[in-house]
Amino acid sequence: MMDRVQYCIFDPTGNITALVETHVDIADQPAVASKIMELEPDVEQVGFITYANDAASSGGAAISIRMAGGEFCGNATMCAAALFAIKRGLQGGAVPVKVWGVSAPFEVTLEQQAAFSYRAAVSMPPALGISTVSLRPSDGAGASGILKDAGTDGVSAMLALPIVEMEGISHIIIEPDSGFHGLKDDPALAESLLRQWCGVLGAECLGMMFLGEGAALRPLIPLVYVPGADTMFWENSCASGSVAAGMYLAAKAGSPVDVTFDEPAGRLRVESDPATGRTILHGSAILRGSTITI
Repeated sequence: MMDRVQYCIFDPTGNITALVETHVDIADQPAVASKIMELEPDVEQVGFITYANDAASSGGAAISIRMAGGEFCGNATMCAAALFAIKRGLQGGAVPVKVWGVSAPFEVTLEQQAAFSYRAAVSMPPALGISTVSLRPSDGAGASGILKDAGTDGVSAMLALPIVEMEGISHIIIEPDSGFHGLKDDPALAESLLRQWCGVLGAECLGMMFLGEGAALRPLIPLVYVPGADTMFWENSCASGSVAAGMYLAAKAGSPVDVTFDEPAGRLRVESDPATGRTILHGSAILRGSTITI
């Protein structure tokens, strides 16, 4: 464990993120992250930053990030790029970011909006897979009630759910007509099931993305479980979950989509083309401040 840790706090569409600039061994990162989140109640996730001394040896990346639980986070990736730009005094441009566990660097394009505030766009790799899984709720009156309301036979039911697998994280997409959509109104049950399903699926990290009705603008409520950091959050926004939902909607339509997701703390826009595999995430990153803690 470190005696003193320097970190900064970013606001990417309300998904408050702490970035640690002090070197912390991977084995100690979950404990350091837990301490930071205890000190900073608004923080939903913590990433650990490494600046590249030699971009060539880092696969062309200018900065690297590892999340405390080893998961992939699109919002934190945009924040890492913004931090690099702030350190370098850049007003914009492309910043390649290496994300731990993901093979190729992400290119983040930045445009400065104000001091320490950037609009960001990230080129995303294609999903590893978009498929359907059959899941059932655990025994319990709450689960049974939700499924009975959906016209099923309670806890014995197995319902098909779309899942988008990405490097470092997978997301279950729950549309308004799904028998599981009522879970958004029962947080305790949703969290219990997400933890259970993460184990059943053997996912590194798993999210539930509750979609609302809409076309170019759609409500989205994200819930994300990270076993490696033992965190469960109803996130104010989820970049990777938005990307997964956009990819799913494009695959379902069989044509390109340009959709903006209206999330609890703001909006994220996703362009996705299933024919080319090209997906672009549009968001923002705002530096709120930095500090040193013990």
